[in-house]
Formats: sequence, structure tokens, C-alpha cells
Amino acid sequence: MTEAAPAAVLAIDGGNSKTDVALVAADGTIVGVARGGNTNHQGVGRAAMITVLNDLVQAATAQAGPPSDGPVAQHVSACLAGADLADEEAELGELIQAQGWSVTSSVVNDTFAVLRAGLNDAGEPGGVGAQRHWGIGVVCGAGVNCVGVAPDGRTTRFLALGQISGDWGGGGDLGPEALWWAARAEDGRGPETELRAAVPAHFGVERVEDVVLGLYFGKINYDQLHGLVPVLYKVASNGDEVARSVVLRLADEVSTMATVAATRLGLTDGQDTRYPVPVVLGGGLLTARDPLLTGAIHSQLAEAIPGADVRIADVAPIAGAALLGLDHVGAPPAAAARLRKSAAATW
Repeated sequence: MTEAAPAAVLAIDGGNSKTDVALVAADGTIVGVARGGNTNHQGVGRAAMITVLNDLVQAATAQAGPPSDGPVAQHVSACLAGADLADEEAELGELIQAQGWSVTSSVVNDTFAVLRAGLNDAGEPGGVGAQRHWGIGVVCGAGVNCVGVAPDGRTTRFLALGQISGDWGGGGDLGPEALWWAARAEDGRGPETELRAAVPAHFGVERVEDVVLGLYFGKINYDQLHGLVPVLYKVASNGDEVARSVVLRLADEVSTMATVAATRLGLTDGQDTRYPVPVVLGGGLLTARDPLLTGAIHSQLAEAIPGADVRIADVAPIAGAALLGLDHVGAPPAAAARLRKSAAATW
């Protein structure tokens, strides 16, 4: 049996809750995929991260055909949660390159995958040279982060290390916030809110106190509070002022991060108005397209960033990682278009 030729790109989207791996041919065809668990090195450690990734790479390679003894791809494009600092990107890049999966490799924070997923495959108008793909990307899932790439290739980012670096947003903050307001409504310390009934109903109990004690005694996992975000959105859509205030606070945070990133890159003052500034929104809390949240973000960014072109990423972050890889190997826009079409049916 003939051995499979190396793919052009081995794409990795490594997250806190799941990790996707894809092998992509030079024409944009997806030839192998695999999905696994958490590969954030900050939580599981680097050895465990590599173990999970190695299993996923083997699974994806098996789909592509009988593997050779050499690299499975020309280039690894890895977008990893937890690659928050330049030093971490470099160290993780060396670790991944040492696995022998590819000839070359690059590691960036997973927010760059969200940004690339929402950008024009032929390059955004106004891009300079090889740096055609530029804009601001904001991801809001378990946490919140933002990166920016200028038309000339300059980048900016935030530490994004949680509360210690000034962050607020994501399911890790909104879920507990919904519970906080519900608890205060129940015991009389806060205003009345529909969350008082909706939060315990979500967990199948009668009172907010039951949720609190469930968390305290370990019957409810703290991570399950992330599931309160859809509850919060629904209560806010009913006009509940407490819930609306939480959702609008998230809109403020997203808009502020995007505006600061754009300002750092000089995209809010003197930017050529012929070239609107792309602002890509990704992560589960933003791709849910909640009308209140999305509307507030659009309104705020229209004022803060003249000509802002706010978009919600319409393909999974793994597709963004693959697109970055195709950019690296010089694939044409037609390959990116084929990848997007396949990605929509795959993830």
C-alpha cells in the first residue's frame, strides 16, 4: 500500500475544554481530524499536553492514510490556550517542533485563530506586503482575551491572566455573577431579579441556597456555573434589569479591549477610512449572537473605532489555525475557500 504524502498543514486548536487537530492538504482539503480534551499547559502540564496532542495527531494521521516514517505535515500551525506570553509561545514552539510532526512549526495564542477565522482569505484591504490579514480579534469563552494585528504586521495583546491582570468576562465570570445576584435577591441583600428562580431551576433544585450549598459540599462542580450564561442571556432578554446590567458589562469589556488594541496600533486616529477596521468576535459567549450583547458591542465600537467592521467568526477556531498554516505555506485563496467550506461541515 502506498504511504500517504505529508499534508501541507497540521493545525491545532488547543483549549481548556477541548482540543481539535486537523491535517490539511495544500489545496485546502481536510484529510484527517481528531478531537480530545484539555491541552492548556497551565492546567495539565506540558508533558500531559504533548501526550494528548500526540494521540490526536496519530488519530488524524490514520484517517489520512498509512503514514510514512517522516513528518506528517510540512508545517504545524498551533494556536494554544495558555500561550499568553511571547516566552511561552517560543518554549511551546520548541516543544512541538521537537515532536517531529512537521518540517516547520509556529505557536501562537488561540485568540489569533479566532481573528484569522473572521478575516478575508485574499487579505483585508489596506494590508501591506505579506501581512495582508489584519484586524482585532476578541474571544470570550471560559475567559476573555484580545489580540490585534496592524496592516503593517505590528501586533498587540493583553496578558489575559484573569483577574490578576485586570480581566473580567467569559463564562468563568458571568456564571458566578449570575449566582451572586440570585443569592443576594433570595436573602434580601440585593434587588429582586428573575435570576432568583432561574438559577436554581437550571440545577434542578428549589432554592439558590441549594445551589450554593451544592457547590460548597462538592455536589456541584464550580465549572458547571458556566452553564448559567444562557440562563443569564434569557433572563436579560425578558427585560430583567439585573441580568441586563451583567450582559451590558460584558459588552463594555469586549468593546474596551477591542478599542484599546486598535488605539495601540493607531487604528482609531488617522486610519484610512477606505479600509474599515475588522473586529472579529469569537468564543461561545459571542458566537451565541445574543441580541442585547451583540447590539451593544456594535453600537460602542461604531463610535470608538471609526469604520469598524464588526464580525462574528462563522467557522470554528481550528479552521482559523489551519488558515494561518495555509498562509504560511503560501496556499492560494482558493485553498482557503475550500477549507472553509469543508470546515463548516466538519466542526
